[in-house]
Amino acid sequence: MKKFSFLVALLAATTFASSCRQTTTPEVYNKSASDPEMIHDLGEQLTDVVIHDIFKPPVASRIYAYSNLAAYEALVPGHPEYRSLSGQLNGFEPTPQPEPGKEYCFPLASAKAFTIVGRTLTFSGDMWDTYEKDFFKKYEAMGIPDDVIERSTAYGEAVANHIIKYSGKDNYKQIRGFRYTVTNEPGTWVPTPPAYADACEPMWNTVRPFTLDSVRQFVCPPPAKYDLSKNSPFMKLTYEVYDTGKNLTEEQRTTAYFWDDNAFVTNVVGHVMFANKKMTPPGHWLAITRTVARDKNLDLMQTTEAYTLGSLAMFDAFVSCWDEKYKSVRIRPETVINNGWDPEWRPYLETPPFPEYVSGHSSVSAACGTILTNLLGNNVAFTDTTEKKYGHGVKSFKSFEEAYWNASYSRMYGGIHYRDGVEEGTHLGETVGKWVWKKAQTRKDRKEQVASR
Repeated sequence: MKKFSFLVALLAATTFASSCRQTTTPEVYNKSASDPEMIHDLGEQLTDVVIHDIFKPPVASRIYAYSNLAAYEALVPGHPEYRSLSGQLNGFEPTPQPEPGKEYCFPLASAKAFTIVGRTLTFSGDMWDTYEKDFFKKYEAMGIPDDVIERSTAYGEAVANHIIKYSGKDNYKQIRGFRYTVTNEPGTWVPTPPAYADACEPMWNTVRPFTLDSVRQFVCPPPAKYDLSKNSPFMKLTYEVYDTGKNLTEEQRTTAYFWDDNAFVTNVVGHVMFANKKMTPPGHWLAITRTVARDKNLDLMQTTEAYTLGSLAMFDAFVSCWDEKYKSVRIRPETVINNGWDPEWRPYLETPPFPEYVSGHSSVSAACGTILTNLLGNNVAFTDTTEKKYGHGVKSFKSFEEAYWNASYSRMYGGIHYRDGVEEGTHLGETVGKWVWKKAQTRKDRKEQVASR
């Protein structure tokens, strides 16, 4: 009898506590839930997990793309001026729709979709556990009714499951563990010091792109022919890298280090080898997007749109760039210089483990920068503090174009790319960015919007 009385009392107390939580009107709680700082916070959390789990740049771009796509698709039903990307992206079927006549908090659904996809595509679930618990308490404090929270959460889960199913058909899982066989043909890539790591993602060109008709839709011009004759175009490019590395100005040095973005930097001290984990190029450019979104006071929908289009462009740029890398399989400057005339020469930055032509950082930087230029204009000045916490300093730019060209040439200053590798990589990224902007129509009035700029 006492046990029954205790249960009745507990039920009454729970009911009373629930009834005491103040709820408010849809206009009020949707305004609070639409704070763009919510998606900014989620983006920073995902980057922290990506860094912790040491995902390679192409893989990181995949994680960002699907997570932001989930957030976008779950938010669109609350913004009739925007359109779903279903039917616009390769193989992307219609997204689940909310139940007509029911009240939803779409910002909450969007956040839920983002976290589920982000958690699914990364490894460290423990990093999500406490974060999610604290993050979603914020929505409860906004006065959202319990039934709206439950319905919105369920909708976010439905969208997330749709995106996860979509991601499962992009051939990513099928190429796990594939290793590249070095041919040792003259002029072709071989592993480089200090780690002599295996080639990164040699089958990435078989992963389904989001918007490209094919991975070779945009083909780079052939790189300078491998020719060790002193005055050949190839050796002129090589000597340029060598001489630049030997005579770096302070500006070139800080520029190279600022844009390093190496997810796993190997350090060798005597017989001891250890590594530092850092942000990837896609993480860096999404952080730039965050900075500019705050500077421009973009609302939640505009911010989510920017994250999503930038992520899609960087993913497709990686697919196209990696196709060229393993087609030309071009040797790195470090190898040519060490085997040719200076075995002690080392680049300022660690040479990443994949072929040289074309530069991946150049490609994805230009792709995202082109998207941001189309969204926000040609002359958006900003100060990038993205990696200040990693000791990489702060740089200011007058435009996105200036920033992505600065990122591009940083790879030559760092001694890891030839000039044609960074310049053609940048042109490739610009082309992919323009294509993604054309194919992924997010706003129903975009033609008028672009024409009026």
